[in-house]
Amino acid sequence: IHKNSEGEGGMLQERPVLLVLVLFGLLRLTSGLPVASPFSQAPFLTVWNAPTENCLSQYAVDLDLGMFSIVQNQNETFIGENVTIFYADKLGLYPRYSAQGEAINGGVPQNSSLDGHLRLASEDIRYYIPDRDFQGLAVVDWESWRPVWERNWDSKQVYKEGSKALVRARHPDWNPAQVEAAARVDFEQSGRKFMEETQKLGQKMRPSGLWGFYGFPNCYNYYNDRSVNYTGKCPDVELTRNDELFWLWNASSALYPDIYLSLDLRGLGKEVLLYAHHRILEAMRVADQVTPWQLPVFPYARIVYTYTLEFLSKEHLVYTLGESAALGSAGVVLWGNHAFDKSKATCEAVKSYIDETLGPYVVNVTSAATLCSQTLCSSQGRCQRSDLKSGAYLHLDPAAWKILSEKNPAGGTNYRVLGQMDAQSVLQMKSDFHCRCYPGWGGRNYPISFPGRLVLLCCT
Repeated sequence: IHKNSEGEGGMLQERPVLLVLVLFGLLRLTSGLPVASPFSQAPFLTVWNAPTENCLSQYAVDLDLGMFSIVQNQNETFIGENVTIFYADKLGLYPRYSAQGEAINGGVPQNSSLDGHLRLASEDIRYYIPDRDFQGLAVVDWESWRPVWERNWDSKQVYKEGSKALVRARHPDWNPAQVEAAARVDFEQSGRKFMEETQKLGQKMRPSGLWGFYGFPNCYNYYNDRSVNYTGKCPDVELTRNDELFWLWNASSALYPDIYLSLDLRGLGKEVLLYAHHRILEAMRVADQVTPWQLPVFPYARIVYTYTLEFLSKEHLVYTLGESAALGSAGVVLWGNHAFDKSKATCEAVKSYIDETLGPYVVNVTSAATLCSQTLCSSQGRCQRSDLKSGAYLHLDPAAWKILSEKNPAGGTNYRVLGQMDAQSVLQMKSDFHCRCYPGWGGRNYPISFPGRLVLLCCT
C-alpha cells in the first residue's frame, strides 16, 4: 500500500499486502557486509515457527502461509533460512539435568567445559545455518535452568542442589549459609558465561542474524483461578531481576518473550489482555535499555491454547498479535509442534483456522502497521501507542478499507487491500501512535498542521 501524489489525505493506490515481503526480498540483495536484518526493519512481521511440512508432503494440505504475508521457512520446518530455533541438544554442550536427575554435560554450568561447548556450538551453527549472510531469527531455546539463582524453583531446584553439592565437596566444613552463597556465585557467573559467550559466538559467525534466547525477558505475571484483582503487572522483584540481566540484553540482538495462553485463560477477556500487555511491555522496557539502538522484540505466541489443539478466539488473537503490534513489537513468532501435522484432519483444521481467522487478521494488522509506518515514520520506523494503556490498535477502519480475496488462476488466493485515508484519519493516527525509528535512523520532531502537536519523523 502506498500513497500517490494526491498527498496526505489522498487516495491510496492498491498494492498487494506482500509489500512487506517484497521489502524483505530487496533487503536481502544488499552487499555481503553485515547489515541490519530485514526482520528488524519492517513495520510488523508474522513468522511461522511450526514443523508443518507433513501437511503438504503427506496429506496434500497446503497451508499457503505466504498468501497472508506470513514468513516461513522453506517446507515449513523448525530450522531454515528465515528462522532457526536451537533446542538443548542442537547447540554445543548445554549443561542440564535429565527428567530423571541424570547430569548431562556436567549438569550445572560451573561443572561443564565452556571451551568445549563453544567448539561444538561453532560446528552446529555452521551446520544448521550454512548461509554466512543469514539474516533471519536465531533463537536459542534453553529452558532447563534460569541464570538468576532465585528463579530456579520447583523442578529447577535441582540446579541449586547440584551447585551446593559441588561447594560442599570442596569445603565440607562450611555452614549452609556459606555453601549457598558460594554456590550462587559459582552458578550465576558460569551461567552468564555460557549464555553470553554463546550469543557472542552466534553474532560473530552469523552477524546479520537476530540472536536471542526464547522466553527472555519473563516477568512471571501468570494468572490462575486464585488470582484476586489481577492486574497483569510484573512483580517489582522480577523487574529488578530483569535489570540484573543487563549483560544478557546487551549480548542479544533481539528479544523473544513468550505470550502463550494456557487453557485456563480461555473464555476470559480483560485478564488475557493484561497478561499479554505487561509481558510485551516488559520486553519493550528491557529493549530500551540497550544502546545505541533498541532491540527488536518478537513475542512468541501460539494459535492454540497450550497443550491443546483448541484454537485461539478472535478476541485473544487481538490481545496477543494485535497487542504486540500496537506496543511496537517488530513482529510475532507463531510456534507450534508436530501436533499440527500429525494427521490429515489436524492439517485441515489448522488450514481452516489460518484461512478463516488468523490469515485475514494478519493481513489487516500488517497492512495497518505498514500504513502507519509510511504516515508517521517515512517508512523508516514502526508505530507504537503514544498512551500505552489507550487500547488503540493498528487495525484498518472497515468503513474506509476493504480486504478483497481473489482466486488465483494458478491456484491459491490473492489478497488486495483497497481504501483511502482522509485527513481526519491521519490526525487520529498521529494522536494515537508515535514512531520508533529502525536501527540506523534517527528521529526529529517536526511541527505539523494542527496546533501544539509534534510528530517524530525518522531520518538519516
